[in-house]
Amino acid sequence: MSTVVPGVSTQQMQEVDRRMVADYGIVLLQMMENAGRNLAELARRLLADDVVDRPIVVLAGKGNNGGGGMVAARHLFNAGAWVQVICSYPQARYQGAPAQQLATLQAMGVPLAWAEDGWELPPADLIIDAIIGYGLRGAPRGNARNLIQLANSSTAPVLSLDTPSGVDTGDGIVYTPHIQATATLTLALPKLGFLAPAAMAACGELYLADISVPAALYAGLGLQVEAEPLFARNSIVPLYVVEGEFRVAGEA
Repeated sequence: MSTVVPGVSTQQMQEVDRRMVADYGIVLLQMMENAGRNLAELARRLLADDVVDRPIVVLAGKGNNGGGGMVAARHLFNAGAWVQVICSYPQARYQGAPAQQLATLQAMGVPLAWAEDGWELPPADLIIDAIIGYGLRGAPRGNARNLIQLANSSTAPVLSLDTPSGVDTGDGIVYTPHIQATATLTLALPKLGFLAPAAMAACGELYLADISVPAALYAGLGLQVEAEPLFARNSIVPLYVVEGEFRVAGEA
């Protein structure tokens, strides 16, 4: 039997993030590092573990999702990829942990650009979508909307972090525009909104990444998660949906 993985609502995921900090001292930068490192690892897999001199474009919003994308950019840059990060807003709009990630990229000399009207994406072997995470509130607007449209106009495969930008993780609404991902790496637990067929279609191949949430935290929220079957062999596991349940792919 394949392992059943419980889904979480947007509100439950917000509480997971809050308790990680308040109860366990696992701060945002640690969670962001775990997310971004796993995102970079999945990017490597999608490129057949051949990233040296491969052009990768990272689309980074100003929130925590964008911060995770910038962590992935750092790891991929260090691995020899030709990385370009396109930020959805001017540098002054970035605050807290995302601003810290952006400053690190600048210190490293990672190429950065700022989304503007009329901009076009450079050719890429992979686009990483880290524009909007589970904090989406209604249809994407402004520069975030423009970046989504640019990504969709490219022929490159798209890897989304946590959710395709423009897909509501709570109710599964797929807004116009939204990212049509080749693959999505969702964090901690899959989002209940992905059970909606249109949302699942937007995700492409669905993967789950370990960000080191303690099992006791899940239990406190009434979620029964068997961490050992999930991440015993790898911090990234593929998922599929059957009969309204998330299951780990590749298990008998």
